[in-house]
Amino acid sequence: MNELIQTLKEQIIDALNLEEITPADIENDAPLFGAGLGLDSIDALELIVILDRYYGIKLANPAEGKEIFKSVSSIADYVAKNRTK
Repeated sequence: MNELIQTLKEQIIDALNLEEITPADIENDAPLFGAGLGLDSIDALELIVILDRYYGIKLANPAEGKEIFKSVSSIADYVAKNRTK
């Protein structure tokens, strides 16, 4: 799971062009939106693309995203249970 978390952090940094942030700067359980990493709705779309492109996961219900994208740990947990790639 730690390897998946590290990979997700790198993919998030790359997809969102977070040039001044390293994977070590992102806490596993810190919120990604709002007070945490400060992502917005456009960033959420990029996270959906990451899930589809790298893990074969298509979110059927966008409302699920709120729970899935709470933190890097919650994304990793979802990917581990639902990945097709």
